[in-house]
Amino acid sequence: MTHAPIHLPLAGIRIVEFEGIGPGPVAGRILAGMGADVTAIVRPSPVAVAELLGGSVENPLRLGKKIVPIDLKSPGGVEQALDLVAQSDALIEANRPGVMERLGLGPAACAARNSRIVYGRMTGWGQTGPLAQAAGHDLNYVALTGILALSRRDGHAPIIPPTVLGDANGALGLAFGIACALLDARATGRGRVVDAAIVDIVAMLGMITHWLHANGQLEGTEPSPFHDSPFYDAYRCADGRFVTIGALEPQFYALLLEKLGFEDVDPATQHDKAQWPALKQRVAAQFLTRTRDQWCDALEGSDACFAPVLELSEAARHPHNMARETYKSAMDGTTIVAPAPRFSAA
Repeated sequence: MTHAPIHLPLAGIRIVEFEGIGPGPVAGRILAGMGADVTAIVRPSPVAVAELLGGSVENPLRLGKKIVPIDLKSPGGVEQALDLVAQSDALIEANRPGVMERLGLGPAACAARNSRIVYGRMTGWGQTGPLAQAAGHDLNYVALTGILALSRRDGHAPIIPPTVLGDANGALGLAFGIACALLDARATGRGRVVDAAIVDIVAMLGMITHWLHANGQLEGTEPSPFHDSPFYDAYRCADGRFVTIGALEPQFYALLLEKLGFEDVDPATQHDKAQWPALKQRVAAQFLTRTRDQWCDALEGSDACFAPVLELSEAARHPHNMARETYKSAMDGTTIVAPAPRFSAA
């Protein structure tokens, strides 16, 4: 699969990133994938937690960036960093509130060197509020938004989500905020601070859940289509692997019943909640009659709203992901993801 070269939308934009862990570097990688020229200021010595979690594997969050080791605790290092700020359009930092100010690299100091600088601040709790100075991680921020509780079922503890839900969404929110502020800076000649708090961004992205909650579809007294119905769930197959079904619309539900061989079930009774428990047990038993891949042969590509639950190692080999070149192989053989979204000529 080949693509004609295309001018990426952020080509010519220069960003200096003060490397931290997690969402700050992810935001830098997102912007680099859109064509921005990202220079990452890194500590001269390795960061302990990064070594612990990433090991000896090449750090994929540094791909597409220029890496510059600088000791920010030295006067010369601060001056070197400010020189980079003076030549940049935007900045990314992911420290606790006040750390950059104490280093002499806060918004005021940077604006004095470059009045057009967009100053992106990535934190979990935000720059203000009672928790602003508290330590935290992805799981904590998602918990505070109320979104984590939605994964709690049948009296069990909430499912621990991967860092995609908090850190990566926070990074995407910061990248979006920086892109918006860059437009404004070009129009006005003045930069601004982007306060990107993971707790704010995840809460914002949960707007659909609040709509459903207001309508009693989540955390209500009645069974929920998203937790209790037979047509929206993950099911175990004969080989111990899983598939997912999300047939919310009537026409998709009718097709699902047909594919499952449930000719005796009237599609018009889809929202008869009294029937859900028994029908859900029946659907679960039916999925146990075939392996996951056999169900893929029967359902994948249809309008039954179906997808297999893939392991990370399988996702890169799935025909759809391969056709779209969603995943690529790094020089060391590890899997990396391609930039998104895609662009083409109008």
